[in-house]
Amino acid sequence: MAYQGFAQEYLGMPAVTRAYTTACVLTTAAVQLEFITPFQLYFNPDLIFRKFQIWRLITNFLFFGPLGFSFFFNMIFLYRYCRMLEEGSFRGRTADFVFMFLFGGFLMTLFGLFASLFFLGQAFTIMLVYVWSRRNPYIRMNFFGLLNFQAPFLPWVLMGFSLLLGNSIIIDLLGIAVGHIYYFLEDVFPNQPGGKKLLLTPSFLKMVFDTPEEDPNYNPLPEDRPEHQPRDQDQNEQHHPQ
Repeated sequence: MAYQGFAQEYLGMPAVTRAYTTACVLTTAAVQLEFITPFQLYFNPDLIFRKFQIWRLITNFLFFGPLGFSFFFNMIFLYRYCRMLEEGSFRGRTADFVFMFLFGGFLMTLFGLFASLFFLGQAFTIMLVYVWSRRNPYIRMNFFGLLNFQAPFLPWVLMGFSLLLGNSIIIDLLGIAVGHIYYFLEDVFPNQPGGKKLLLTPSFLKMVFDTPEEDPNYNPLPEDRPEHQPRDQDQNEQHHPQ
């Protein structure tokens, strides 16, 4: 029963959230089982551009460290806020959600070229939290039963918590910065006087991830119509009661 419940919950996750969280968990499991090492995953511009180890552009977003409190903490926040974004403001707009992933990952990678950052997954999680928090400004949050605050303060609370754990806050600041850039370009600037939408999802992403909308004026040919439509059956039952 527990397995069936887990399988049902897993299959009920939206596609992008399921794919990303699964990739993160499998990557961590592979490291724990010593199939691969973090040295094969971390962001290294020299190995990427000179040795053509292109996979590092992706794998540095998938590893959150060894199994432990930090890993599970990041996974919970990643799963929760990625899913709420995909099922909320990005519902029915999978291509736009994927484009946000690509845009955020691109900016973080550019920053990584000039800073000694080896893994960017935590920054990516903070970016998702930031965008969600700005789009849900009136939701009240509770952090471990200790703090009560409005949703927009959540990324800063997480940064403070990371500081208390003795971690560098540079990665958190990067996630907040990239999240704000996306939020400003997507939600703020287009609504300003003279503003316009600058982040346009490429058409090929829409072709791949978004199902085409049905044309309400489309009238199928007679041979394409079902022989027995439910409406016709209901009408027949009304005219010929049993």
